[in-house]
Order: sequence, then structure tokens, then C-alpha cells
Amino acid sequence: MPVQLKNDPVEEMPVKKSSTKRWPVLISWAVTALIVFALISTALWMPEEVGAEPVQATAGPQGNNGGALGDLPGYEPLVTPEAIFRNTDHHTDLSQQYRTGVIDYTVDSGDSIFGISKQFDLKPESVLWANEDTLSMGVDYLSVGMNLKIPPIDGVYYQWKEGDRLDAVAGKYAATVDDILLWVSNNLDLLNPDIKTGDFIMIPGGIGEYKQWVVPVIPTGKNGAVATLSGPGACTVMGYVSIGTNNFIWPAGNHSISGNEYWDGHQGIDIAAGDGAPIYASDTGTVVYSGWNNNGYGNMVMIDHGTGYSTLYAHLSSVNVSCGVGVGQGQVIGYGGSTGNSTGPHLHFELRYNGGTINPWTMLQ
Repeated sequence: MPVQLKNDPVEEMPVKKSSTKRWPVLISWAVTALIVFALISTALWMPEEVGAEPVQATAGPQGNNGGALGDLPGYEPLVTPEAIFRNTDHHTDLSQQYRTGVIDYTVDSGDSIFGISKQFDLKPESVLWANEDTLSMGVDYLSVGMNLKIPPIDGVYYQWKEGDRLDAVAGKYAATVDDILLWVSNNLDLLNPDIKTGDFIMIPGGIGEYKQWVVPVIPTGKNGAVATLSGPGACTVMGYVSIGTNNFIWPAGNHSISGNEYWDGHQGIDIAAGDGAPIYASDTGTVVYSGWNNNGYGNMVMIDHGTGYSTLYAHLSSVNVSCGVGVGQGQVIGYGGSTGNSTGPHLHFELRYNGGTINPWTMLQ
């Protein structure tokens, strides 16, 4: 048996540590990891509640600068129950106001300058100014088959003349040079506009000359017109057979407009009256014209009421009174028709005072 010396080092046997002490640490780390994972998953996958009220930020601990730490931004849902979804439509319908070019229009039966202009959302003057050569005698010379130029916008459609200058043309029609230069269909170089004689340009908003076509037929006494100027229906009446009341009734059974209204280019109203419909004297007076008229009015009757007023009835299919006779208010003087320059049956009615025309709407009862 070996003897152990006193000073010899004693070899210690390795002591095995118990594994049971590590389990609490591992478990705590695992629990911590699960909690972190659960928090992250909740934040990422939390379902959005449609229509929920936005989450308001809550104040956290205050920092040194007084601001809240950890404030959450306000939440607002992208989709609400009131939202409306609409499919995109790439097709666009341009309204008439976006038209820039001039349209060629062929007059049809029943057309009038007033009706045509309304169809294209224009003033009748604009259509008249664009067709001064065609309608040089007046809008009552409109006829079926006639070709008209319809401008794209209210203003003057002007044909350039030799010696014209932009500033002079613009000033003549109450417009500016920029109005002409900037209108797209004129195709003008802003820095060097070159307009050749005979070219047509559009003057947006321009105002042309107002022409009044008045048939000179008041052959009563010394104020009489030359009969050949008006046509074979004129006669010379030296005195008044009947005197009017200055109260004017509608000369037709229909009280609506069928054609042109009263405006600067049309000195009367076109009343709806079918072919053969009776036409009545608007007031008592003396017939000073009865028969055919050479100025586009066709069969026409004119009555002098002896008070400064006179009335004119045109485009009749036939007349029922003779020149120089007296008529009473409401008496049948002829029948509706479409004679002369007319595109359809109607009564062209004028009311005049001392030779000038006035709007019949102001006097008719």
C-alpha cells in the first residue's frame, strides 16, 4: 500500500456541475423570445376594422423639450362604407364650345337664321356676319338649299382684304389683336403673323355692323313710296278710311314663334301659322299695300292705322283685302303661307312707328 507523503499535492477529482441550475435561465429566455415574437406578430398582422374611428395619439412621457415621447400617428382608414368606386372612361365627348373650325350648313325646309343659330348655340348676328355675301338682302332671303358658314364661336368670321392690318381690323370689330392671334384655328405665327388676301379669320367676340332691312312701303298721302320700288301690291292712298285704337291683337290664332324672333337683323317676328290659316288685322286701319312684294316678302298686306303705327303681314298664301279699303281689328285680311323668300309656312309680322320698326312683343295683347 503506498504511503502518501505529507507535502505531496493531492490530485482532486473533477466535480460534475448539476445541469438542473441552467433550466431556469433557458426558460426565461424562451419566454422572453415568445413575448417579443407575439408583440411583433400582433403589430404586423392586426386586422383593420373598416369604418373604425381613427386612433388618436396618446401623450407619453414628457421629454426635456416638453414634447411627448412615443406619440403614435393618427390612423385613418383608406376605405370607408361611403366610398364610391368608378371605372375609368377614356372617351371624352367635347361640347359645341370646343369646336374651332367653321361648318358648312345647307338650309333645310323650315329653317331660319334664329333657329340655326340656336341649334349651334350662337347668336343670330354671328351667323349673319359670317354670311354677309349670301344674306346681303336680309335674313328673310334665306332659302332652302342655300349654303351657310357656321362659325365655331360668337364673333365675326372675316375675309381678309388687301391692305388690311391686324390692329385696324381688330379695332373695327371691337376686338383686340390678341383675340385674333390667339384663336387656334387662325393658325397665326404670334411673332410674324402672315395673313394673305382672301384668307378667312375668326374674330372671337367681335361685333359687326348691324344692318336693318326695312321694306319702304308706307304710300299714304305725301309720305308714299314709289309703287314700283315695293312691287305691284302698292297703291297710293291720299287719306285714312279708318283710324286705329293703338291696341294690337295677335294677327294669328297661334301665339308662338316659328322662325326668327325680333332682333337687329330681323325687324319682325315669325309667328307660327300653317298654310291657309286665317290672318287677322292687328288693329283698325287703312290697307296701303295688298299683293305681291318684290323684296322677298311674297304676298303681303300692310295697314296704316293713322296714328303713326302701321303693321305688315308677309309670306301669305293669298290676300283677302284690296288696297285702299278700311279694315276693322280682327278682320281676316289673308291666309298663312310660304310665298317669297321663306323656308316654310309662317307669318312674318312687323309693327312700325313713323317708318321705323319696333318690337311687336311690346305691343301685342
